[in-house]
Amino acid sequence: MKFKKSIYVMISCLFSIAFHYVIAQTGFSNPIIRGFNPDPSICRVNDDYYLVTSSFEYFPGLPIYHSKDLVNWEQIGHCLTRDAQLPLEKAAASGGLFAPSIRYHDGLFYVICTNVSSGGNFYCTATDPTGPWSDPIHVAIESIDPDIFWDEDGKTYFVTQGNEGIRVTEIDIKTGKVIGSEHLVWGGIGGRYPEAPHIYKKDGFYYLLLGEGGTEYMHSATIGRSKNILGPYESSPLNPILTHANRIGQANPIQGVGHADLVQAKDGSWWLVCLGFRVTQPYSYYHILGRETFLAPVDWPQGGWPQVNGNGTISLDMKTATLPLKPFSKPATRSDFDTEQLGLEWQYLRNPVRDNYSLSEKKGWLRIKATPNTLNDAKPISAILRRQTEHNFTASTFLQLESSKDNEEAGITLIQNNNHHYDLLIKKQKGKNIIQLRVKVGSLSYIAAEKIVQGNQQKLKIEGTPQQYIFSVANPDSENYSEIGKLDTRYLATEVAGGFTGVMIGLYSTSNGVPSNAKVFFDWFNYKTQ
Repeated sequence: MKFKKSIYVMISCLFSIAFHYVIAQTGFSNPIIRGFNPDPSICRVNDDYYLVTSSFEYFPGLPIYHSKDLVNWEQIGHCLTRDAQLPLEKAAASGGLFAPSIRYHDGLFYVICTNVSSGGNFYCTATDPTGPWSDPIHVAIESIDPDIFWDEDGKTYFVTQGNEGIRVTEIDIKTGKVIGSEHLVWGGIGGRYPEAPHIYKKDGFYYLLLGEGGTEYMHSATIGRSKNILGPYESSPLNPILTHANRIGQANPIQGVGHADLVQAKDGSWWLVCLGFRVTQPYSYYHILGRETFLAPVDWPQGGWPQVNGNGTISLDMKTATLPLKPFSKPATRSDFDTEQLGLEWQYLRNPVRDNYSLSEKKGWLRIKATPNTLNDAKPISAILRRQTEHNFTASTFLQLESSKDNEEAGITLIQNNNHHYDLLIKKQKGKNIIQLRVKVGSLSYIAAEKIVQGNQQKLKIEGTPQQYIFSVANPDSENYSEIGKLDTRYLATEVAGGFTGVMIGLYSTSNGVPSNAKVFFDWFNYKTQ
């Protein structure tokens, strides 16, 4: 009996090993975090991985993600959720929070970042990455892209970008006070904008990883090493260790790769996360989704240099061994607004006026009050927004506008920034309810289409493709949508609109510059991707 039990245990163990091996050979799809999620930084605590990305002028700030396998990720919160932590009233488009880092040391999580619109460099701490996070501890060093490195001698260093290269400065980690001189340690291999520094200690060397070339098509990741944290740093003979700004990367649907961070898995393997963007088609110079988070394996032999994915490039379909996959349940495609709080996918543009939003005034509906600020203003607006995560998608909503004056409006928007957005809206005009498709592209603003409708309740829908957005409307009791217009995606692309964010899909209301008592109720919002 004992022999049979031993055989059973052995077979079970072999099956388990084989099962995990098979799972580990299935490869994965990039990006691992889709839609506007740039400047990723990562850390591991035992079997868990945590990642943070930039959020710029959006509130709450700095989304925190969790994974068990580096491939599948789930958002678990934001680092900055209180107005006192994140003042954004001075944040213009693509202002606010730049390039965070996340680290774990002596039982505390650290998120290190820069609010370029208010306060400069800071870090926050938490015992649990879901929060709450501390108020910012500021560091009086003018720079961006900060990180913290704890050395084996007990010293703590602040690592940041400078105009000439990367600087390293000793600080008091309890207070953020600078206690040493700033040291310019390495300028990279000569690319413009050396930035995004991270330091790692391995095999007796300090390795300094940075981004170069600017966060566009010439972006790259480079690495140097030194026996002394303050340098001099020797450049890797493999540099740049990641780039698509070369012949083998020129037709890749992923471009602009760089701004990377390294992590060692529990099994000893090394991995790299980086930003990149998916262009709308091969050889296209337009991207609308923003910079996203990608993953690649790294070969890092003892005493040697790290090599990313064999040839320094990445792909959408990664044919490589993974850790045993532990996926999360898929997020719901529909928001029914029947909970006490909005889902983590929703954000505001700058600090919200909380009285303008309610999930309880009308059970099962989201209420948004109209305010004078419009989508054209670099100010807090009455809107909730979520990322466009794929080129091919359908977004739809059912709304009821309660309005008594002309030009009070509500609807759904595709917004890259306050100067570049497409709006599908309902408004009162001369006593009639009118659906409009409005375009704002730089100095150009016009109504692309309009239609008189019956009643103040309407369904609005946007269908996206890589090259086009299609806008439609339907009566509340109908699924027969009537197309009202089509617009090119490229005019919302970063190459046209500028900035560092991606297209966001928003539900909004405005009274267009005048005081108002208007409000809109949204019954549901549906977002499906292909």
